[in-house]
Order: sequence, then structure tokens, then C-alpha cells
Amino acid sequence: MSDVLTPLGELFAANGHELYLVGGSVRDAVLGRLGEDLDFTTDARPEVVQELLRGWADALWDTGGLAFGTVSASKGSHQVEITTYRTDAYDRVSRNPIVAYGDTLAGDLIRRDFTVNAMAVRIGADGVQEFVDPLDGMSALLAGVLDTPALPQDSFNDDPLRMLRAARFVSQLGFSLAPRVLEAIVEMAEQIDRITVERVRTELDKLLLGAHPTDGIDIMCETGLAARVLPEVPAMKLEIDEHHQHKDVYQHSLTVLQQAVDLEDGDPDLVLRWAALLHDIGKPDTRRLEDGGGVSFHHHEVVGAKMVRRRMRALKYPKHLMEDVAQLVFLHLRFHGYGKGQWTDSAVRRYVTDAGDLLPRLHKLVRADCTTRNKRRAAALQATYDDLEARISRLQEAEDLARVRPDLDGNAIMKLLDIPAGPLVGEAWRFLKELRLDRGPLDRDEAEAALVQWWQDRPRGG
Repeated sequence: MSDVLTPLGELFAANGHELYLVGGSVRDAVLGRLGEDLDFTTDARPEVVQELLRGWADALWDTGGLAFGTVSASKGSHQVEITTYRTDAYDRVSRNPIVAYGDTLAGDLIRRDFTVNAMAVRIGADGVQEFVDPLDGMSALLAGVLDTPALPQDSFNDDPLRMLRAARFVSQLGFSLAPRVLEAIVEMAEQIDRITVERVRTELDKLLLGAHPTDGIDIMCETGLAARVLPEVPAMKLEIDEHHQHKDVYQHSLTVLQQAVDLEDGDPDLVLRWAALLHDIGKPDTRRLEDGGGVSFHHHEVVGAKMVRRRMRALKYPKHLMEDVAQLVFLHLRFHGYGKGQWTDSAVRRYVTDAGDLLPRLHKLVRADCTTRNKRRAAALQATYDDLEARISRLQEAEDLARVRPDLDGNAIMKLLDIPAGPLVGEAWRFLKELRLDRGPLDRDEAEAALVQWWQDRPRGG
């Protein structure tokens, strides 16, 4: 990072100001995962920082951070945020601090959320000069423990979002919580209600996209945070899954989430991970005790899809993401009707068409949903899905299933039936699409004959 750090250090030192790389940037550097976003702190006031950066940075901008003493800039591929030393106070009603500028680095570090984020590196005219760790964050980092600089109760009263950040760091870093931090979150979980749903949603996404999302979810459930922001997940602890009797639905869902993560072939997939976590949330509401002592969860995929929409709408997720997750939950069980390959080509076409662009994710979700300990059964399920994927590939090659369309377009329908544009054209188009799914591609004569016959047989009036 010397191409960024050295010029910045020279710039601030030449003007009589201190500059430190700080917080998550230092933590990630120690862990060998430092990216191109760099956080700094300084004794210079924001207006001075802006003036200093104006001739150095490629771009400067304000996304609201300036009110909190933060100046944002970019240089090449790097993004930097430089924040003036602060000694925040909180009203303990919202999470927004009453910003007061500080005069010392030590005062700035002690206000931070966790000791692993309270380390700093002094950047001078010749680059890196000094490592500063007044709260022994390095020991916590090497031990893999999250602890707060001050009493956790005081820290979480100031900003309850820090409790959810603790679960997020468990997921991202693979760390554990110090006992006093865990106890404080259990004691204060209801304070998370002070935080806006938008900020909660952001933390949930970061948690799910972490390297250890099941650990983060487990901490949320253990502390009571999940009961406040994602209650459908801990609710699954009460149910026994009839297909996976060695685990309750909650543990099964965590296993499915981990197996879905293992199946990813690129960047973390937020939609897939949400669907894996929530695919069985409909089971508590559909649980039925059957004669003979069995348990059933009929139509839990239908109920679950509705519950996904309700929860993600409450968390203000974008509609397209909410619908993608809900559709995967709705479809995840359909494969179990495939049996030993009894599906017709028509059923295979409908599976592909209903999944649409979600088909690659659906493949992963269905495979991840196999958590049986019976190796023979697990191998049989995977082999059966291999067979379904092979059939899909053959049909896609022959029929271009990705773009299933009726064999006649709207203009051809209007001309053949001698009808104007309107609802009847849409009705005829839907008939032809269903026909296409049932029988595969038809030549034009067959499609026209079928449409004319449907038109003649169609009930009139009413």
C-alpha cells in the first residue's frame, strides 16, 4: 500500500498533522485480508482534510459522512475515508452520536466497537512509523475473540447495532465472543429495536455473505437477537423434520446453508444463502401430528414462500431480491416428485420454465437440501438429480428451454382468429404456451390447428 500510504503520510506531516491507518483496515492487514478500502483517523478537522486531499485525490465526495467528521476520497483503485479524532456521546434513544471532535488518538480508539478494531498504525513522511494498540486489540485478534474497549453494556447502550455487528464479525472473521459480550447481548437484545430496519438489513446481508454464516446465525439465535429481527429462524428449533429425524429443522437449515455455501462456484451468492436459510421456515406453521406418531409439514413450501415475502418486506428488501428468494423456497421441494425419473418431458419443461433465471441456484439449493446421514440414500438422491440435470440439458439443446415461447406470436394469433388486440389475445397466447410446455416445439400447421380447435371449443358468453 506504499503508493497510497507514503504520499498521504508526507502530505499530512508536511502540514503539521497526524495520520493513522485505523480500525478494520489494521485488523484486516494483520489477518492478511486488507482490501482497497482504507480507513484513517487524524487530528486535522474535516475542512482541513478536504483541502489537503483536493490536490492529491482523484475524486472527493460527501455521502453524509462530513457531518460526522469523515471525508471520503478515491485515488486510483483505492477508496479512503479520513475521520477526525472523535469523542462521541450518545442520547441512548437513537444510535446517532452527538459528534464532538477529540484531540488524541487514545480518546478516539476507546470509543470504537471492539478492541480488534481499536488498533492504529501511524503513517508519516516515510510511510509506516508506529503500531499503536492501547487496548491490547492484538492479543484479542490472535486469540480470535471479540471484546469491547469499555463495558459491553455501555457500548451497546450507546449503539445497539454493535450487538448485531458482533454476530456479523463472528461470521466474517470466524471469531468467538468474550463471555461478558455474550452475556450483555443476551441481557440487552431488545435494544436492537432502536435500530432502523435498513441498518439491520445491511448487517444481516454482511453476516450471510461472511465465511462462516452458520456461526453468525447461531450467535443471533443464542443471544435473542434473531427473535427480534428474524424470528422465523429460531422458531424452527421447535420442529422435528420428518425427512431428517436426526436433526431439528433449525439445525437442518444451518446444514443446508453451509452446504449451499460449499456449492458456490464464485463470489458469495446472497440470494442462494437467504433461500437456503429460509427454505423450511414454513414448517412450524404447517406441522401436523399424524396417526402412528409421525409428523408432516404439507405445503410448507407454499407457506414458507409467503413468510419469506412478509419478513423480507418488513426488512425493506428490494422486490426483485425478495421474489427470487421466495420463488426458490416455493420450488425447492418440487424435485421430490421426480422419483426415479417418472417425470414426463412436459414436467421437466415446467420445472425449467418456473425456475427461469433461478435454475442454477435451484440446482444448488436442491442438492444442498440433502442432509441425510444415510450414505446410500444421499448417493441415490444426488444420482437422481444428476439424471434430472442431464434431461434438462438434452431438452435445452433440442428446444432452447431458456426462451420457451408459444409457436405463434400475438400478430399471428390476431390474424388467424380474426380478433383485435386485447385480453382474448393474451388468453390464446397462454393456451399456446401451455401447449408448448406439454408437447414441446410444434410446426406452424400443428400450432395453428390446435389454436383453431381451442378457439372453437372455448366456452362463449358468461
